[in-house]
Amino acid sequence: MLTQQQVTLFKKQLMQLKKETEAHLADHYGMTTAQVNESVGELSNYDNHPGDTATELYEREKDIALNEHSETELKAINQAIKAIEQGTYGQCAVCRIDIPIERLEALPTTLYCVDHTEEQSVERVRPVEEDILDSDISRDDEDDTTMFDAEDAWQRVGKYGSSETPSDFYDTEKTYQDMFFDSDELVGSVEELEGFLLSDRDGKFIGVNERHEHYEDYLDDQDVNSIMYD
Repeated sequence: MLTQQQVTLFKKQLMQLKKETEAHLADHYGMTTAQVNESVGELSNYDNHPGDTATELYEREKDIALNEHSETELKAINQAIKAIEQGTYGQCAVCRIDIPIERLEALPTTLYCVDHTEEQSVERVRPVEEDILDSDISRDDEDDTTMFDAEDAWQRVGKYGSSETPSDFYDTEKTYQDMFFDSDELVGSVEELEGFLLSDRDGKFIGVNERHEHYEDYLDDQDVNSIMYD
């Protein structure tokens, strides 16, 4: 059981916490006085996309969350002060067992022991689809697994153009359409021949695509019949 000196000390701490919390809630973190246009500096928000004020929106949302937290904290402080006035402070409201002094020092507003606290656990429920989904760029222990990694991401965006020029590559045959590393790497096929063939939805051969024609022109320019023969 707490001594009268300890109860007086905890009451002093609670009164100080109450004073600080009420000061934070005096203007509700500026939500009652500062309008959105005042925090942004614009006369009107009608001509602004919400994405342009994302930072200000986040700050306003944070103020709302802090305000709700302060209101909950003030309610807990008042309940603890009421328990002191009733002479029940320091005893669990459920089992009436004395609350350890260490717990009261860490959380002066508590009215429950560890076994009967209202917040028994912190929920960490994640969406069920995360059990089967993975990030686009990830790594695992499967060395033989083909995945979309950071290099593939750079190649994907690099094909749309960069500041590179043909002089930046050792391969002098590159054109401005191939200004990214490994531009000759096959995408969507293993063998180069697979990139030429077309098939219908049943998998039947229906012809070749335009890449085959470009490939034939390349062989003619190099005076080569086929890379499959000497």
